[in-house]
Amino acid sequence: MTDITVDEIKSRVDRHWDAIVELLSRKVALAAVSAKGITGDHMRRSAEFVAEELRGLGVDTKVVQSTNPDGTPGAYEVVGSRIVDENAPTILLYAHHDVQPVPDASVWKTEPFTATVEADRLYGRGAADDGGGIAIHAGSLLALGEDLGVNVKVFFEGEEEMGSPSFIPFITAHREAFESDVIIVADSGNWSDRIPSLTTSLRGNTTVDVTVRVLGHPVHSGQFGGPVLDANTVAAMLISSMYDDDGSLKVPGLKSQEPVGGLQRDIDEETLRRDAAILPSWRLTGSDSLASRLWTKPSVSVIGFDAHPVEGSFNVLADSATFRLSLRTAPSQRPEEAQQALAAFLKKSAPFGAVVEVKPLENGMGWAMDPDSEAVQDAQKAMQEAFGVEPINKGEGGSIPFIPELQKLFPQAQVLVTGPEDPQSNAHSPNESISLYGLRRNVVAEALLMNALAR
Repeated sequence: MTDITVDEIKSRVDRHWDAIVELLSRKVALAAVSAKGITGDHMRRSAEFVAEELRGLGVDTKVVQSTNPDGTPGAYEVVGSRIVDENAPTILLYAHHDVQPVPDASVWKTEPFTATVEADRLYGRGAADDGGGIAIHAGSLLALGEDLGVNVKVFFEGEEEMGSPSFIPFITAHREAFESDVIIVADSGNWSDRIPSLTTSLRGNTTVDVTVRVLGHPVHSGQFGGPVLDANTVAAMLISSMYDDDGSLKVPGLKSQEPVGGLQRDIDEETLRRDAAILPSWRLTGSDSLASRLWTKPSVSVIGFDAHPVEGSFNVLADSATFRLSLRTAPSQRPEEAQQALAAFLKKSAPFGAVVEVKPLENGMGWAMDPDSEAVQDAQKAMQEAFGVEPINKGEGGSIPFIPELQKLFPQAQVLVTGPEDPQSNAHSPNESISLYGLRRNVVAEALLMNALAR
């Protein structure tokens, strides 16, 4: 740990603040939408921009195109390192440079790919997810400068928003670029823009397609309706059978757990209702703390349903219906185990002898941090010094499957999940934004953390 004070780091971040915001603004303008093609020139330009910015901070970076599992060209990835002392700890900094698409720019109050500052928030697609992560990493390196006391490796991914299909093959081919003592993943968020958080856990995810069959072919609803229910109705009955009266899942074999590291503060219901735009009449489903329901208990969502559109519908009983279920699993449960439990329940619960077929799809493992690790203690102290308040650690209901994969490949590394988002960031939604107050203090926190890890 170098002899540099908290006040000095804050002063340096203040001094470089305009450059940090400028970097983020230029990144927003690149419109690096991976859904438009991960091999496109726009994605290559985005990767080269990030690499060039890091080179200016003394990191020896390069852009490498990954290869998909089927051998086709993959995403443009940014890798690099800055080695200050072979005997010093090595920190891997992760963020992703691709962003979500903008399906309808008319619902934005600003131009999506023009960074716009309003009331201490910078608006723009990718401002928070994950341009903010790039800005945090770059800003902390800028603040530390020649006082950097750890070796740094960087990996800025170009296909995170597309599910990272070439992530594992890329790591396998470039293992030396990822070997590290601590991995900082800046792709999550904070309790609020004024209260920092470490992300303590991530739920896993498994997906299945379910087909319900009741007839050999469609028939007239007036002639046969009554003793026979249409497949859409039977599918709805099957879906509802997964829940008890208060809306809790009752599928045997699906595991739950308490918030990792203990529950410091439960989620405020009023805030949840506002952030999720929940209708006033809606009674929240499930039991136990809101935090556990959102972070560490399983949940199932119907994310697709094949049915005849209302427009052009006619009096016929559908012979079959297919729907897709996304199951968020407890952080510690293997997704394959949960998938098998869900499939078994659905087949066993087929209403009125309907034929139920379950097609297993992709799986992603959850993750839980070690709350007692030295790196976690250092990170919490750095956050408190940067924000001036105690951090409130939180889980995430979503999944980042590459984190457990990283942990499995590099079991000696301590993983810290941080990030630039807050409940008002609207990542993946219209009017995405980042709090400049929060960003500034997140930069300070990461600089303080790397300084502490130098010991």
